[in-house]
Amino acid sequence: MSCAVQAHLQPGTGYTTLEIKVNMVRPIAEKTGPIRAEGRSLHMGRRSATAQSWILDTAGTLLAHASTTCIIFAL
Repeated sequence: MSCAVQAHLQPGTGYTTLEIKVNMVRPIAEKTGPIRAEGRSLHMGRRSATAQSWILDTAGTLLAHASTTCIIFAL
């Protein structure tokens, strides 16, 4: 999720996590096989940003999802 936020920031702009929420939907074990994480920024403001992410198996089954709020500051 932080990469989704960072991709929209100008060089020299910092940020940090203000809040994070994670939901584990199904167990992830060795037998699960390869997994894929995807993320998307939802809102990019002057002082804060929000993003979401999800983890899927190769069949596209949702294993976990999360959301975050980041605070943006100039370095």
